[in-house]
Amino acid sequence: MMLTPAEARILLLRYHRDGDGRAREQLIEGWLPQVRKLAFRFGGRGESLEDLVQVGMVGLIKAVDRFDLDRGVEFSTYAVPNVIGEIKRHFRDRAWAVRVPRELQELAVRAPRERERLAMRLAREPSLAELAEALAVEEELLLEALTAKSAYKALSFSAAAPASEDDETEGNLLERLGDDDPGYERCEHRLTLRTGIACLDDRERRVLLLRFAREQTQSQIAAQLGYSQMHICRIIRRALEKLQAAVLDENAAAA
Repeated sequence: MMLTPAEARILLLRYHRDGDGRAREQLIEGWLPQVRKLAFRFGGRGESLEDLVQVGMVGLIKAVDRFDLDRGVEFSTYAVPNVIGEIKRHFRDRAWAVRVPRELQELAVRAPRERERLAMRLAREPSLAELAEALAVEEELLLEALTAKSAYKALSFSAAAPASEDDETEGNLLERLGDDDPGYERCEHRLTLRTGIACLDDRERRVLLLRFAREQTQSQIAAQLGYSQMHICRIIRRALEKLQAAVLDENAAAA
């Protein structure tokens, strides 16, 4: 049976404030039905439901461990985007051999369908300019997206560019690579939030900036803006609900 918001809140309090590890386990177990329900939405894409549930559970665990009790929102408001985001990230990582920005991935998927539609209407193969106009994008961006389609498959570095006989790496170019740049993931998160941020009014943006970017408490924000702490709490809750709705709509459109 799915946990109620009140039950989830109690378990979160026991875990984060009392260090009760058993409460953490109960919360994760209690949220399993919701994770399964969210994973089911992504079925039929070549991945088993159980594998998707396991991926979703990773997102749930991150949500449980990172949840801020002072946010003034229900746990589900924070957990659902985390679970969905983890599943979608799983598909992106498995489908693309090279990480490509989401905007280019989506455009690379839309372009062939639009090209086929235009070809039927024009009775010929559309030009790059015609296709870009139909997709309402710049030609350069469309060309970049079409080029990015090659990221679906990749040869090994050794096979693609074998080293010379006197090269000490013996053809293994992986030894020359550095670590992943964590900035890529932060960039993805910013792009995901961009649509939601646009839905907020100036006051909501300012309050979220102070609370989560500058890490001020609700009481500090209230004193700075001349509102009561309860009013700040309501502004944060309303803004986060708007963000969640916008992110979920974007995820559903991209699914």
